[in-house]
Amino acid sequence: MPEAARRIGLPLAGIALVLALWSLGATLLTARTPVAAAFAPLPSLQALGRLLTGADIWYHTLLSLQRVAIGLLLAIGLGVPLGILTGLWRSFAQATTPAFQFLRMISPLSWMPIAVMVLGVGDAPVYFLLAFAAVWPVLLNTAAGVGQLDPNWLLLARSLSATRRETVLRVILPGITAHILTGLRLAIGIIWIVLVPAEMLGVSAGLGYFILDTRDRLAYSELMAAIVLIGALGYLLDHLARWLHARWLHA
Repeated sequence: MPEAARRIGLPLAGIALVLALWSLGATLLTARTPVAAAFAPLPSLQALGRLLTGADIWYHTLLSLQRVAIGLLLAIGLGVPLGILTGLWRSFAQATTPAFQFLRMISPLSWMPIAVMVLGVGDAPVYFLLAFAAVWPVLLNTAAGVGQLDPNWLLLARSLSATRRETVLRVILPGITAHILTGLRLAIGIIWIVLVPAEMLGVSAGLGYFILDTRDRLAYSELMAAIVLIGALGYLLDHLARWLHARWLHA
């Protein structure tokens, strides 16, 4: 098979297989539960087409993407400095690694009741949950990047009388950017999974809210269409993160 045909044909074959399995599953479920017919590919894709031509779903989508962006910025703002400290300062790493590993293993969703109790209802608990979910891959990959830096770079910076700020900005950060971007890609995958249940926390808009709204309205085709849209957006975000990583490596 020619390379061009392989690049196009194999992904299309994979998508066709997913659609076939989706259709088969919906057909089997419809035999027991007639309402499952609304989850089949054809009505779901028709509902997706109607949603994409309206303004309502774009409002929910843009609000969700805004929350993702803020959560990622908070995670980067916290995870990168802590990762640099962990990689450079051995005593700090020994003191904090057990706590970081303990907190990392706690599901972000388990903090939902506490987040609402402390931060109230609205965007604030959603930002907290997203940032908590995303900070760990950023922190750990940053620390790993610092640990793999060539020590001669740091010695050269010291020999040139570089300040700590200059060393961090001119030597360390450029040297670990690829690791930070790897952590960012992992963080995007995690944060996108946490987003939908986090947006079921008393907010009045967003993709998670839209999922609940379609369920309450018994609009099951729209519910499945929203799930497809969430998967497509997540794929595009991951593709963007991979593009940034590849562009940096080949810059």
